[in-house]
Amino acid sequence: MENQILAVCLPQQGVLPSSAFEVLSAAKNLANQSQGKVFAAVLGEKAQELAKGLTVSGVEKIFAAQHPKLTHNNDEIYAQALSKIIEGKKFGAILFPGTIFGKSLAALMSARLKAGLGVDITEIGMDGGKIQARRAAYSGNALATLSTTQETSFFIVLPMVFPQAEKTGNAAEIVPVPFEPAETKMEYVSFQPEASSEIDLGTAERIVSGGRGLGNAEGFKVIRELAETVKAAVGASRAAVDAGWIPYSHQVGLTGKTVHPKLYVACGISGQIQHLAGMSSSGTIVALNTDPECPMMKTASLSVTNDIYELIPLIVAEIKKRRGG
Repeated sequence: MENQILAVCLPQQGVLPSSAFEVLSAAKNLANQSQGKVFAAVLGEKAQELAKGLTVSGVEKIFAAQHPKLTHNNDEIYAQALSKIIEGKKFGAILFPGTIFGKSLAALMSARLKAGLGVDITEIGMDGGKIQARRAAYSGNALATLSTTQETSFFIVLPMVFPQAEKTGNAAEIVPVPFEPAETKMEYVSFQPEASSEIDLGTAERIVSGGRGLGNAEGFKVIRELAETVKAAVGASRAAVDAGWIPYSHQVGLTGKTVHPKLYVACGISGQIQHLAGMSSSGTIVALNTDPECPMMKTASLSVTNDIYELIPLIVAEIKKRRGG
């Protein structure tokens, strides 16, 4: 198997998001264990310009497929462009970001090339000359190990698990890939972004989350008050989302978003395994709950047993007092 790894870096709204650098980090981790080489692929309307921003050490070359029809996320057109990049090369592993579009594109490429596909991986390395990856299974109750001996295999990197590859001043060689899209059955119609002034949960450095212990949807008023005070994103457990107290976009966990903030405040969250799997890698975890024996209280860096509706207003008032507000 060739020790060449390709990291597919997909733009979002014309820029390279953090997921592009997470994929590069995973690719470099695999390359270090296999004594291989890392290559990157950038696709988009301005791929060559975006490629200049991938100044990450250890990347051999950056293949840039550029065309006006790559402005929008059309799976079929992107698959054609990526096929041009892969053509004639032997990559042992091709890594994709765990975004909605990244998953869709990886699945399409895997089916077309009849190659194996590992989804939502949290680790990737070598064992006995074989690529091995790990992912959570059974709602986080077990870890599955995926092994492949195929010439080329595809892997989707779970968001916010691998650190972002650090940028350096050393730019890799950018290789333009000529590409002329063929007709497709899929047509781009429109894109309507979610209108929100809230901090993005997926990239937040601080998160305040609420769970079943809030009792009702009104409980998220105090959660939002604390979040606004510490400039944090608002998260939620699956139970709170299933109850209709807050939209799904706020859900943290295996069936929601995996997060990696510096500070995670869990309010009224018991700590079911699927929730813990989505946030347990946070820097400092603070748990506020009336049940001192729940899993979240035992996982937390700091646990406080008290009524949330009494405690949070006191915390907010103290923070504002110390700020002189």
